[in-house]
Amino acid sequence: MEEELLNTGARKGAVSQALTRLGQIYQSTLDRWTPHTRCRWLGTLALLLGFGLRIVTKQGWYIVTYALGIYHLNLFIAFLTPKIDPAMDFDAEENGPELPTRANEEFRPFIRRLPEFKFWYSVTKSTLIGLVCTFFEFCNIPVFWPILVMYFITLFCITMKRQIKHMIKYRYLPFTHGKPKYQGHEEPSGKVIISPK
Repeated sequence: MEEELLNTGARKGAVSQALTRLGQIYQSTLDRWTPHTRCRWLGTLALLLGFGLRIVTKQGWYIVTYALGIYHLNLFIAFLTPKIDPAMDFDAEENGPELPTRANEEFRPFIRRLPEFKFWYSVTKSTLIGLVCTFFEFCNIPVFWPILVMYFITLFCITMKRQIKHMIKYRYLPFTHGKPKYQGHEEPSGKVIISPK
């Protein structure tokens, strides 16, 4: 009896070690991909194009496509939104930094609610799940797809309009293109002055 328990414990330990090792290899791979932003997004774009091609050629799985589109829209909105939302920040002095609203206020960097790597990872993972779903017939629920397309376009336009109004109201730009780049230079007195490039 004791011998059986020891053998079972040893097998469980071996399985646990193997799963831990697989998790470490997976995390190491993700860590190596982190600095290669352009390559990661090109791979995800190819995956999305493959998914779209499969949907078009098989003429089905429109519900899966719609759900994937809504999820990606939700991720995109989180990517565009600041981590500390000025609209919900009623007691900013107590909670920490906030976005500047006037030109004479101190510069505070834009921190996203959903960082770029997590955005990419979620988009890639969800696209892979959607692609796997297209291989199972029970996920192919018959629907009239033009209604889904119109509803998605309407939802996209309303959501983006609200997000753009929010960006204008609180004066933030979630992208670095077009923002002034500041560069420090030293005065003869030894003082460092930061001025726009």
